[in-house]
Amino acid sequence: MGQRSDLGFSDFKSQMPSLVDIPGEETKILDFWKSHDAFKTSLKHSSGKRRFTFYDGPPFATGLPHYGHLLAGTIKDIVTRYAHQRGHHVERRFGWDCHGLPVEYEVDKELGITGPHDVEKMGVARYNDKCRAIVMRYSSQWEKVTNRLGRWIDFENDYRTMYPWFMESVWWVFKQLYDKGLVYRGLKVMPFSTACSTPLSNFEAGQNYKDVQDPAIIVSFPLDNDPETSMIAWTTTPWTLVSNLALCMHPDKEYVKILDTSKNRKFIMMKAGLTSVYKQENEYKVLDTFKGRSMEGLTYQPPFSYFIHLKKERGAFRILCDTYVTEDVGTGVVHQAPYFGEDDFRVCLRNGIIGKDTPMICPVNPNGRFTDEIKDFAGMYVKDADKLICQNLKKNGRLVHQSTITHSYPFCWRSDTPLIYKAIPTWFIRVEQMIDRLLANNAKCLWVPDFVREGRFANWLRDARDWAVSRNRFWGTPIPIWTSDDMEEVVCVGSIEELKLLSGVEVTDLHKEFVDPITIPSSTGRGVLHRVSEVFDCWFESGSMPYAQIHYPFENTTVFQEGFPADFIAEGIDQTRGWFYTLLVLSTALFDQPPFRNLIVNGIVLAADGQKMSKRAKNYPDPVEVIEKHGADPLRLYLINSPVVRAQNLRFSESGVHEIVKDVFLPWCNALRFLIESSILPYQKITHQLFIVKPDEFPLTNNFMDRWILSFTQSLILFVHEELSGYRLYTVVPRLVKFIDHLVNWYVRMNRKRLKGDVVENQNDWKSALHTLLKVIYQITCLMSPFTPFITEFIYQHIKGYLDYTDNLKDHSSLLPGYSSETGAPDSIHYIQAPEPNLELISNKIEDIVYWMQSTVELGRIIRTRCNLPLKAPLREAIVIHSDPNILKNIKSAQTYIIEELNVRVLTTTSDKHRYGVQLRGVLNHRTLGARLKNDYKSVVNKVKDMSTEELEQFVNTGHIVVCGHELSGDDLSVVYSTGSSSGCSDTQSSTSGLKRKSEQSPSSSSTLDGNSQVNSSKYETASDAKGLLVILDITPDVELENERLARELVNRIQRTRKKAELIPENPIVILAITNLDSYYNIAGPHGNYLNFIQSTIKQPFTIMKQSTMNNINLVDIMQYAKSILPDGWELTTEVIRDTVSIPPDNIDLIIFSRQPIHNSSDHHIKININMNSVEIKKRSVFVNVINYTNHAQTIKVQLCDSNNQWFVHSVDDLLRKVKCAFGWSTNINLQLYTALNTDNKNDLKPFIHVPANQLINLDGITLYASV
Repeated sequence: MGQRSDLGFSDFKSQMPSLVDIPGEETKILDFWKSHDAFKTSLKHSSGKRRFTFYDGPPFATGLPHYGHLLAGTIKDIVTRYAHQRGHHVERRFGWDCHGLPVEYEVDKELGITGPHDVEKMGVARYNDKCRAIVMRYSSQWEKVTNRLGRWIDFENDYRTMYPWFMESVWWVFKQLYDKGLVYRGLKVMPFSTACSTPLSNFEAGQNYKDVQDPAIIVSFPLDNDPETSMIAWTTTPWTLVSNLALCMHPDKEYVKILDTSKNRKFIMMKAGLTSVYKQENEYKVLDTFKGRSMEGLTYQPPFSYFIHLKKERGAFRILCDTYVTEDVGTGVVHQAPYFGEDDFRVCLRNGIIGKDTPMICPVNPNGRFTDEIKDFAGMYVKDADKLICQNLKKNGRLVHQSTITHSYPFCWRSDTPLIYKAIPTWFIRVEQMIDRLLANNAKCLWVPDFVREGRFANWLRDARDWAVSRNRFWGTPIPIWTSDDMEEVVCVGSIEELKLLSGVEVTDLHKEFVDPITIPSSTGRGVLHRVSEVFDCWFESGSMPYAQIHYPFENTTVFQEGFPADFIAEGIDQTRGWFYTLLVLSTALFDQPPFRNLIVNGIVLAADGQKMSKRAKNYPDPVEVIEKHGADPLRLYLINSPVVRAQNLRFSESGVHEIVKDVFLPWCNALRFLIESSILPYQKITHQLFIVKPDEFPLTNNFMDRWILSFTQSLILFVHEELSGYRLYTVVPRLVKFIDHLVNWYVRMNRKRLKGDVVENQNDWKSALHTLLKVIYQITCLMSPFTPFITEFIYQHIKGYLDYTDNLKDHSSLLPGYSSETGAPDSIHYIQAPEPNLELISNKIEDIVYWMQSTVELGRIIRTRCNLPLKAPLREAIVIHSDPNILKNIKSAQTYIIEELNVRVLTTTSDKHRYGVQLRGVLNHRTLGARLKNDYKSVVNKVKDMSTEELEQFVNTGHIVVCGHELSGDDLSVVYSTGSSSGCSDTQSSTSGLKRKSEQSPSSSSTLDGNSQVNSSKYETASDAKGLLVILDITPDVELENERLARELVNRIQRTRKKAELIPENPIVILAITNLDSYYNIAGPHGNYLNFIQSTIKQPFTIMKQSTMNNINLVDIMQYAKSILPDGWELTTEVIRDTVSIPPDNIDLIIFSRQPIHNSSDHHIKININMNSVEIKKRSVFVNVINYTNHAQTIKVQLCDSNNQWFVHSVDDLLRKVKCAFGWSTNINLQLYTALNTDNKNDLKPFIHVPANQLINLDGITLYASV
């Protein structure tokens, strides 16, 4: 039967249960991969091949993986598996981000640390030990979830940003930048996290904006030269007013002096802001108008006097001018707190109110609390002080207006607390001077999708600021700068060896507690140099990973040079301001090269309600539970077959994962089960031949559907390779998913009988059909293996026993590890290279024919669904209309399949719509056109209403049309077919997409068409598509067709009941149907026209009994009736299932019994003397015994006539069909019956001579021998 699977099952029956437990099978496959060391084995196979370099962005292990991680991990796994499949050596190392705020924040919460003073109190060494202890807290869960997802990546040889060798490479990177003059120390206003007591970079601040409510107040600043007149300024940060040192106006904008009539006070503000401050013009009176520059230099009275001494010392509390002031919001007068605002700092520095060397006016400590300088609010958190500050302003008559505003505000990405802007001495990388080079290097990279590169990322680069890389924290890579106390002598260290040479101290760990005590002697007589206190921003470390992960340049120089830039990276769209940015900045600064060649950007996975996934809100299912419930492959396919791979957002829905299982994986498994259980195993049983084919060979077949699916498969392979060379997963995955539908619901469905051997011309044709399906399943499984590694492994393990890999055994010395030494077969699907397309098998013509065939069938199914007509109900005619004769020719060439699939008697193709009374009318999309066309909309409606069929067909053909001077295209206009006489434009009907057209008919308003195109009543239904195809079905009721429907429905219910009982086709059973209606008995009874159809389909003994003919029906009666159709040598055993099924107009009871051979049945042939005139004969059932000549132990009894003289066999041909059915043989095989010349010598046989039908009774009790 072929090789046995390596997954630990005893036989194929147990491997293919009726319903595949996907999570359970995945667990077995994980064990299989582990026992075979599959990942490492695959790397051994690719050793020595061209390297494909992949950078894995390091996550923090202080939290559990979420859907965003699983999505990015799936994309990375797909691309790297595919690269391996294409002949590359792909090392995949997992990395960990170990330093920075995420770790320190967790430790601070655990230890109750409120600021740097608490760390200094406990000691940096102890604090960092705590960080080191928790940094890998969830690493085991990460590894478990990553492995469970099916991702192959190396955890054993991981990199961690806290490894000393990694940190040393970070030092080297920084030293290179320092030597190039790209590093400087400056005082700048930076986003500052008060929860983490450290500044953040601008791109970090941009990662977490939230809509919040803040106070919005207008404050007065009386002029010194005119105390009755006040400047008024608007602010949303009242806490900064205590540090106010100046006001700023736009020099060229118009300002006004007004009298506030309700307050009777004089104010100065920008003229453009009057409408935002005052609702009515009568609330104020304009006294004067002037330019802002006319006020420059005037002084005023500050709202607080904490720094009033600076009025004389620095010229504070005066009016300044700058063009950054806008008229968009507020009063056009901006209060200046130079150490809490970037523009404030620049303007005040330029005007001498502050200086580079003057003490900072920054009365806020690292925890965001006021210092003792602000005695009224000392110790208060600044945001909490807003309310008290407003009360103080109101008390002192300075609060002009108070309200609240909802606006977007930056929050700390780690602590999720509001940021403030605060001046702090910081080490910077000069990014602004590199902007042109950054843009140029970015243009060299392939971004998927491309719009992110050209839009979001390029725009970010154009506005890039110098990068603040220092953090006032403890757990991180120390900045390797040693300075003199006066900061005049600076030494930057680039390695451990250099530090040893400069200091005489050798270290093995570069963390703060180890290097801070080290001093370097001054070379200029300034004593000793001490290391600066800051550590690196963790983004600087992750941006250095291309070099640090392999300890470049201290080791692996050749490896780095051969693999840089990376071939591929992938992360979420949020990394455009994170990892993507830092990688590009550092690679440009170091080598003037992009850090990667290809990049896939995914969108964000949101909760089902569109909100951000939140552990606190519990608005999403746990990813581990989803995997345990549905499987990893369904989750993978759900994620990558969604808009999220186009950098759009995805609202996660667990039901979507279930749909993938139902619509993709179970049908895929069903196709596999059908191939093995219903096709290959029966073939081997009947032909006594082992079915096995070489994996690289293609079947030799002339069958149309075989040629189509082979062509379709090769076209798919070609498409996948072309698209994946451009990293376009979003085009590939939908095609792969759709292919499964084509394979299962078209090829297998339309070839079921042929694949089962029921309608094949010969055994070679049967084998060709099996070979075709096996080849296609094999190729699609190989092609899909990077996307769904579990299910493809599952399928491969089931089919590899039918694949002949013995060519691999010709040279055992070259047999790769992981290949069977007995069969030559690869142990795993993931050792097999991606299939190459066989271009000779691609036939565009055949694919076109099948495309139009499918379109026709799908439209017919739409009609059936709309009219509630099941496919089992045959119809008289399908009419297909299209204007292109070549398309009609294609459809006509597939009429055999269309007729069968639509279950119609006749297929008619024509381009003559008028013959069938078909009319067209336009339907406008009022939702979009109403707003766009405005006053012209009604004119367009009327014009479309009067459009001719020719004009509408022009729109159908070209996709656009000009109406009343407006061009309509795409979704603007839909064209609707109808078979009635109505016409005109209805803008109330819901419009379909693009050129999509649909029928206006419904079951209650269909029409009868005659040759004169007259429309009468209730006969035809129509449906159409977007490519000009129209299908009309004749739905007229018909008695004969109704009987056929009942027969098909009966077969369907029998098969459902068998499946419900978990029976497989090979299980020997007897099926009994019980009805009280003549209609069922007449079609399925002994003389029914459809009995042969039913028996040939179910391939088991079947009979139907009328309940009305039996009084007090009971199990004994039922079993006696069932026994009457038992083959000779068989007996009933048990009742398997009793089911009541609905087949309108009534219900039918189905009873299935199991049967088994009677031991030594060949010794119990019935010997009866036949007398044609005997009344006794007429009252007995008439049987013949048939022995399988190829297996003498198998004997059946074939009933010719029952005790009521009802004949089941009317000719020898009927007898041959019954014998084939009883043995489970195909009705198309060549069967020969024999009789024995000598009863003592069963081998002395002669062909059975056909007898007249009226003498069939003479066969009662004789023994025949069957041979195929």
